[in-house]
Amino acid sequence: MKYTFIVLISLIVFGCKDTKEVSETSVAEENTITVETSNDSLIYPGEKHFKSIRQVTFGGDNAEAYWSFDDKQLVFQSNNKAWNVGCDQMFLMNVNETFKDKMPPMISTGKGRTTCAYFLPDNKHIIYASTHLGGDDCPETPLRKNGKYIWPIYDTYDIFVADLEGNIVKQLTNEIGYDAEPTVSPKGDKIVFTSTRSGDLELYTMNIDGTDVKQITNELGYDGGAFFSPDGTKLIFRSSRPKTEQEIKEYKELLAEGLVEPTDMELYICNADGSDLRQLTDLGNANWSPFFHPSGEKILFSSNFEAERGFPFNLYMIDLDGKNLERVTHGETFDAFPVFSNNGKYLAFSSNRNNGGGRDTNLFIAEWQD
Repeated sequence: MKYTFIVLISLIVFGCKDTKEVSETSVAEENTITVETSNDSLIYPGEKHFKSIRQVTFGGDNAEAYWSFDDKQLVFQSNNKAWNVGCDQMFLMNVNETFKDKMPPMISTGKGRTTCAYFLPDNKHIIYASTHLGGDDCPETPLRKNGKYIWPIYDTYDIFVADLEGNIVKQLTNEIGYDAEPTVSPKGDKIVFTSTRSGDLELYTMNIDGTDVKQITNELGYDGGAFFSPDGTKLIFRSSRPKTEQEIKEYKELLAEGLVEPTDMELYICNADGSDLRQLTDLGNANWSPFFHPSGEKILFSSNFEAERGFPFNLYMIDLDGKNLERVTHGETFDAFPVFSNNGKYLAFSSNRNNGGGRDTNLFIAEWQD
């Protein structure tokens, strides 16, 4: 569900810079990643934190690329029709691969709709959410209701463990309602996810094997897209929390229909057990897809708070005390889903850049510099 925002932006056509084809080398023993070195760069003026950059995909909507614990592979979701899928499915890649003329291996079932895959510590399994138990077909994706942009909250989503050949080996959730958006602690001991099992969209944690489920948030609103800090002690997430009577009424009515309106979201941070919860941003519009900087002292996230018409979305960085807000990307359409490699050297993210003015959202890997 963190992924669906791409649809909103991808409907807006903007021209982006051209770039030369990326060169590739094999993965070195130290897992050095090949990046764009041409003078005709994918890096926009002002993007000083990107030392170099490489485009990974070249078509469809591609997002939420998450690194294996050893930084040798990534798992991501795509609806690229050239890859024989009708809606988002999970794909596996090695760190130096690109997919301009080839298709990556699909490691979800190919049935239903999937979202939010994440590696487990053994680097041999992933977790992800899927609707396939509710039916083989892709569920409908309503985008607007009463003139407002909405997200569907499919009650057929459950969280599964699969191996890297696509075989499901375990089902981790079996509650009625939405269970999705799982991510794994860098410590390798916990999973955080979003669920409607309480009647609202709240955060929960569980052990890697699905045991010891604990509710983390308890306030009305959609809490989701959570990630652990590098030391596993904190959680960062985005939330759309209604305040006024009218907002509360509208939120509850939409949720009863399996829908949410994600256009007003701020970032929240808490300890991994839910204690010391506080709001981190107060910027307005949609602030979402947060991820901890490798230092654990900053948050990278996507926002359209500077936009007057809902776009562009760019990446920003902010300290844990809410100070020193810094713009990281300078695109005209959409940059989101920033995810650092475990060694902190690289950043995977999704962008509309270099899509020829079309609707495609592709994956990029940048070499990061502070």
